[in-house]
Amino acid sequence: MNKTLLLVVLSLSVLMTGCAGLRNVTSEVSSYGSWPTGRAPGQYVFERLPSQQANTELQTKVEAAAAPALSAAGFKLAATPDQADVLVQVSAQEQTLSSPYGPYGAYGHGPYGRLGMGGWFGTGGFSGVGLGLSFEPPLTQAQVDLLIRDRRSNQVLYETHAVHRRTGGLDARLLAPMFDAALKDFPTPAISPRQVTVPLPEKN
Repeated sequence: MNKTLLLVVLSLSVLMTGCAGLRNVTSEVSSYGSWPTGRAPGQYVFERLPSQQANTELQTKVEAAAAPALSAAGFKLAATPDQADVLVQVSAQEQTLSSPYGPYGAYGHGPYGRLGMGGWFGTGGFSGVGLGLSFEPPLTQAQVDLLIRDRRSNQVLYETHAVHRRTGGLDARLLAPMFDAALKDFPTPAISPRQVTVPLPEKN
């Protein structure tokens, strides 16, 4: 029993050390769409899919993480939906990969083809970290997705995704810098996919 407890403690130490040593977040970003020339970002409201409406606590946290990136891009949160120029959908997901070269090791998705709410947040802040007795840290992958539509015409104006992979456990603080990376080049076209690195905020 004591040996098993020691292995569990050591495994937790590996995961915590990996998060503590992270200073920058590098994401693989893919952006699509053609923002109208001369159009200002304007005001926005978040739009939720039915699955997101079923988990309001989770979706509120994801939207809060995306809000600073939208503000940095020039958008302002509208006081009411009627005042909004655009509708914004955001999502986040996280998964533990069995191997960097396994069946889930290669990045790729179609436009909003892999949206999901994943096991990022739980009642304790985050969830989905599997604790085994192996000393080899797992490869984990997080993904955020953001879609901007014109409120009046319903036309998609911009779509962007950011994927971050690392060994060890994931920290919920990764969400905000990943959204920053996803909107880093807005509204100009950029090479997709591309790597974007942003600093990780200090933990309060």
